[in-house]
Amino acid sequence: MRTIGSAIDWATSRFSEAGLAFGHGTHNPSDEAAFLVIETLGIPFDRLSESVDMELSASQWDLISDLAEIRIADRRPTAYLVGRAYIRGFVFRADDRALIPRSFIGELLADVAVDGAAPPLDRDPRKILELGAGSASLAILSALAFPRAEIDAVDISSDALSLAAENVADYGLEGRVCLHEGDLYGPVNGRRYDLIISNPPYVDAEAMEALPREYRHEPALALAGGPDGLDLVRRIVTGAAEHLTKDGGLICEVGAGQERLVQSFPDLEMIWLATETSEGEVFWLDAASALVQKP
Repeated sequence: MRTIGSAIDWATSRFSEAGLAFGHGTHNPSDEAAFLVIETLGIPFDRLSESVDMELSASQWDLISDLAEIRIADRRPTAYLVGRAYIRGFVFRADDRALIPRSFIGELLADVAVDGAAPPLDRDPRKILELGAGSASLAILSALAFPRAEIDAVDISSDALSLAAENVADYGLEGRVCLHEGDLYGPVNGRRYDLIISNPPYVDAEAMEALPREYRHEPALALAGGPDGLDLVRRIVTGAAEHLTKDGGLICEVGAGQERLVQSFPDLEMIWLATETSEGEVFWLDAASALVQKP
């Protein structure tokens, strides 16, 4: 009998044998298989355990097996195949117009939205800027975490912004999240914010050359951060003081670039934040510290 459980077991086995790469919301073959199956069938994750013995029709099984084989043959991330991705249970549309939503900052913002804030996010920002908005997942989570805030979200890609607009509309946030096309601070020059958020491209040139095929389905523009991965991060840091209010702060994700960033800005007092799944990959910089930055 073909059930949801047996479909997950079959896909897990196929994914393991194929040696796939993960990291777009799941980190192993079994989680990837479960994600593919339940999203294809429209089953909420919290109902998986009670649904494993549900029998599948022939057409349902064929659809799951077809998508699994595409996942293997094309190495296309499952989030692109099913058109959705999640950050802490918040759902976003996903397709190859933008990076698949995933961010340690997203984890922090989702936690604020659900459980309340912890330092340094225990504040009530009214003006928020997201740099490198992509699909707008962080802009949306910012709006949910801080209900009184207005958010400007900037991205250089018109394709990404078209997807972002769809996600913003899904959450009914058109009146609070404003999308801008342009390069980093350019579209909001002269404005100041209580909070600046960015998960910019930070993959260095060597790592870009070695990216698994799964990641090559995503826009290179959203991944490549220059020779050492920090080209955009440095620009974000050096421009922060001119765009923060006096009590504002910048929160930025840099992946494995902590040591290189500290070497670039030895005088800056960065606070490195830990999330449930990361340590030393996200930093906080308050406006007073940003004033002493040296490129």
